[in-house]
Amino acid sequence: MDDGLELSPELLSAWTRAIDERLGTFLRELSSSPAASHDPPSRGAQEELRKAAPEQGSSLETILDFLFREIIPPSLNTAGPGYLAYVPGGGLPSAALAEYIAAIVNRYTGVWAAAPAAVELETQAIRWLAELLGMAPGSLGVMTTGGSISNLIAVIAAREKLLGRSIERGTIYVSQEVHHSLLKAARTAGIPPENVRSIPVDDTFRMAIDPLVEQIRADRTAGFLPFFVCASAGTVNTGAMDPIDAIADVAEEEGIWLHVDGAYGGFFRLVPELAPLFRGVERADSFAVDPHKGLFLAYGTGLLLARDVEDLRGAFGGAAPYLPRMQSGSEHLDFCELTPELSRDWRGLRLWLPFKLHGVSAFRDALREKRALTLRAFETLSAEPDVDIAAPPELSLFAFRQRLPARGRDEENLHNRALLDRINARGRIYLTGTTLRGELWLRFIVLHLRTHADRVDEGVAIIQEELARARGR
Repeated sequence: MDDGLELSPELLSAWTRAIDERLGTFLRELSSSPAASHDPPSRGAQEELRKAAPEQGSSLETILDFLFREIIPPSLNTAGPGYLAYVPGGGLPSAALAEYIAAIVNRYTGVWAAAPAAVELETQAIRWLAELLGMAPGSLGVMTTGGSISNLIAVIAAREKLLGRSIERGTIYVSQEVHHSLLKAARTAGIPPENVRSIPVDDTFRMAIDPLVEQIRADRTAGFLPFFVCASAGTVNTGAMDPIDAIADVAEEEGIWLHVDGAYGGFFRLVPELAPLFRGVERADSFAVDPHKGLFLAYGTGLLLARDVEDLRGAFGGAAPYLPRMQSGSEHLDFCELTPELSRDWRGLRLWLPFKLHGVSAFRDALREKRALTLRAFETLSAEPDVDIAAPPELSLFAFRQRLPARGRDEENLHNRALLDRINARGRIYLTGTTLRGELWLRFIVLHLRTHADRVDEGVAIIQEELARARGR
């Protein structure tokens, strides 16, 4: 029996078993489930979702029926092996177990004094990643909800350190292929949109160094204050890796903050043969990565690493008479001093527990597999006589399109949009498109926990069939 809002241990166990049964069925059926559904909620679901808050509760079985029948199916199947769109998130079950523990014990980890051992556990997980990702010795940071917030924290920290009150003259440098969250971060941090410089890219969509240097020097001459440059470690359009080391040279010479946005690609640094692509990250002032991408955790798990954690404290540190005394130095951290958040969940456990259960090698092997599967798909599709590849994959993403000789760009774009729609309509894989230099391209990205050779081979075969069908039209 339940007692108001509390549950007896026996009822909690019974409800947990009922949920486990539903989730077990969900996982068993993933391989045969559609890769995506664009259906709206059913009429019955919409009516239910517009009802007033219930005065009395319902049975768990009734609620689970509603969730698994009406709410979960009409969506992109981001938990399934055919999800090759955007940048996949994972849904690692061992991280879900950590979430369950963290929610029940409900430890507050905004300040060290409230749960010192829990904060130390989270700090250990952050330290692990700083070392594994090649950051400078002593780097630490804070777990966030994702790359957008990590990028925002980095921009604000750089602004506070290097601009002070001269915000209106501060300038930021990003490539033409930068993730749009950097533009939002700059705007949110008070940097005028016209002060964000979009630097051209080369033929492989990597930031070009000479235009970067020229723009910085022109800005200084014009009275602006260059203070922040972002290098992308895996762009979302083509997976391009900016030349981090060369950008670090420019940042060091010009005295500006170097940020690396590795939300998509940062964790490929764990794969030894890919580590050279990340040369220079040890010189970065900050490095954003998303464990909910490259480590296959559930959405809502980001991380910002900083070479000097005092830079984050300088931007977000504060005190109040009702709070305990904050820590100093890097021996112990108060996470509320490193982020705009005071209240926060115990994010560290969802990262720490999977590493303890599986070990680093399991994640490294999985990333290596995703890279190999991407190369396999790339090699097959690049052999098609009328397929263009925007650039060879450096990580686990490439963009492709079907050419229409002697046709205009608009017609070719419409053709490739229709090609994308037909591929997705098959229901086995789900791709998304993007625009590069005015042309529509299809993106193929392998980064899902459950995407293996069988689904990649099936997906490539579907693409080949639709390419062949288009030629016959």
